[in-house]
Amino acid sequence: MEKVIAFPLMGNYFLPCNYLFSKLCNAKILVPPKITSKTVELGGKYSPEFICTPFKYTLGTYIECLENNANILIQMGGGCRYGYYFELQEKILKDLGYNFKYYNLVSKGNTDLKLIYKILKEINPKLNIIKALYFSFITIKMVNYMDDIDDYIRLNAPYQKNVGLLENINKEMLEEFRNVKSFYKLRKSYRKCKRKIKNIELKDKNKKIKIGIIGELYTLMEPFANNNIEKILKDSGVSVKRFTNVTYLLFEKGKKSKKYLKNLKNIKYKMGADAMDNIYYTKYLIDHNYDGIIHMKSSFCTPEIGNMGIISKMCEEKNMPVMFLTMDLNTSNVGFETRIEAFLDMIEMRKKNE
Repeated sequence: MEKVIAFPLMGNYFLPCNYLFSKLCNAKILVPPKITSKTVELGGKYSPEFICTPFKYTLGTYIECLENNANILIQMGGGCRYGYYFELQEKILKDLGYNFKYYNLVSKGNTDLKLIYKILKEINPKLNIIKALYFSFITIKMVNYMDDIDDYIRLNAPYQKNVGLLENINKEMLEEFRNVKSFYKLRKSYRKCKRKIKNIELKDKNKKIKIGIIGELYTLMEPFANNNIEKILKDSGVSVKRFTNVTYLLFEKGKKSKKYLKNLKNIKYKMGADAMDNIYYTKYLIDHNYDGIIHMKSSFCTPEIGNMGIISKMCEEKNMPVMFLTMDLNTSNVGFETRIEAFLDMIEMRKKNE
C-alpha cells in the first residue's frame, strides 16, 4: 500500500514540512487543505468540549486528510496540553474507524533529533543518515529565512509606498523555496529576496501605530485561527511585532526562557508553554514604547489564562493599552474586526492627545 503522509496546517510552515518529508520519505506527501468552516465543524464534533481550540482545528484537519487517503499522520506538540494531543487524537481517530500510523516528532516538549531520525527511518528504511542531516539542515535554514522575512514585513509593511510589494517579493521567494535542490540555491533565493525588500523605499515611520501581538502559539501563527489579525492590522496601517515563530519555538526557546525568567521580578516559575515568555514580551513592549498590546489565546488555554492577570497589572501600572482576545470555533469576524477598530481608534486618540 502506498504511504501517504499528512500533517497539521499552521501558516506557511507546511512548505518546509512538505520539503523535508518529500526529500527523506519514500512516500506521497498530502499537503493539508486550508482550514475552513467544514474543518472546524469536524474537529469540534469529535473533540472534548472543554479542550483548547487548536486541538479541534488539528483534529478536523487530520480527519480531512484521512478522508483523502492519508495513512501516516505527523504531529509536533509539547509544552502544555499540546503534548497530549498525540495520544488523545490517535484514540479518537481510531475509534472513528480510520487505519493509520501516528508519529509525534517532539519528546517531552523538546525537539529530539534522534527520535525524528528513528521515525523517518521507520517510514523509509532506506534512508541514509548523511542525506537526512543535509536536508534537515536545509529545512531548518528555510524556516529561519521565512521567519526573518516575515518579521521584517510585519514591522515595515505599513510604511511601503507601493502597497503589496513586500508581500509579492516574499511570495516569489516561497515559490522558489518549493523547488530548491541545495542549500546554495536556498541561500541565493533568500539573499535575493532580502536585497529586494531592503531596497524598497519606506515612509512616515514615526506616524504609524506600533502594536505587539503576544499569546498562545497556534492562535498567533495560524491565520484562520486568529481571523487574519495581522492582515487586518496591516491594512489599518499598523506596524506589528510578533515574537513567536517556529525558529524561536524549536531552536531558541530553551536558552531565552532562562534569560527571560531572570529578568522578571514578578514571577519565579515558567508557568508552562509560553506564558512566562509573554510576560517578558509585555515588559519588552512597554520598555520600547509600543503603542499597545494585543494578547491572543484559544479557548481554555490554561497557561495564557494564568498570565492574563499579571499582564493586565503590568500594563495598568505603565499606562499601556492592552486588549485580550479569546478565539474559539464561534468567534465572529464582524465582531472581531469591530473590537480591533475600536482599540486602534482609542490608541490613535491617545497619540493625538500626547
